[in-house]
Amino acid sequence: MISNRTLPATPLSLCVVVAVWLLGIGTMSAQHTPAQQAILSAKQQRIVAIAALTAKGNLPALAPALVSGLEAGLTVNEIKEVLVHLYAYCGFPRSIRGLTTFMAVLDDRKKQGIQDEIGKEATPVTNTGSKYAQGQHVLERLSGQPQNGPKRGYAAFSPEIDVFLKEHLFADLFGRDVLSYADRELTTVAVLSSIGGVEPMLQAHLGICLHVGLTEVQLRQMLALIETHVGKVEAEAGRVVLTQVTGSRK
Repeated sequence: MISNRTLPATPLSLCVVVAVWLLGIGTMSAQHTPAQQAILSAKQQRIVAIAALTAKGNLPALAPALVSGLEAGLTVNEIKEVLVHLYAYCGFPRSIRGLTTFMAVLDDRKKQGIQDEIGKEATPVTNTGSKYAQGQHVLERLSGQPQNGPKRGYAAFSPEIDVFLKEHLFADLFGRDVLSYADRELTTVAVLSSIGGVEPMLQAHLGICLHVGLTEVQLRQMLALIETHVGKVEAEAGRVVLTQVTGSRK
């Protein structure tokens, strides 16, 4: 054991410097760690940009956004999944135009000798039960609300569209595991914010975003990206809806 007498005396000024430095580390951890956890990842930011630009049909801006997505680490299959997913919210024409733009981007990168990561394929669905029940289960997980009550509103008026929503949108699309629920919801709210005029749907999906783990800070960052890539009017309309959603949850 080393006795205290063998330790060299430490100047008071050095003790003060070390204490301040350690305090600074603690302060930085307290200030920056939550902020880093709260913001969207680089991949998620690119998902928002790709979804928004595709929904608006801004193909000249979409091409560099696709390149940025690949360079941020999104795989080819993840970007394809975003472009396929959004057709349910802004239609086949926008989705297909996005896919053809992506094909051109990939061809150009191949000519440059760039090999992009293809990524995982969707896991084959082995559940042979009712597809409507599968979609109902997925929607319950997304929303946190039971879906076995009597049909109301548009679902009662047009039972056919309720079937299509449950069987195709929630069973077929949301059931694919290439993207997480959070990333699919980011894609969805980016599209709904960009096209405008669908505030009830945007309100519902912003609520789902919060339920699947996205934060208000991340959703406000998403709307800031909408302002950058689409416009201030669309972003402000989205902020109004988000304020209503978060206010109702307090």
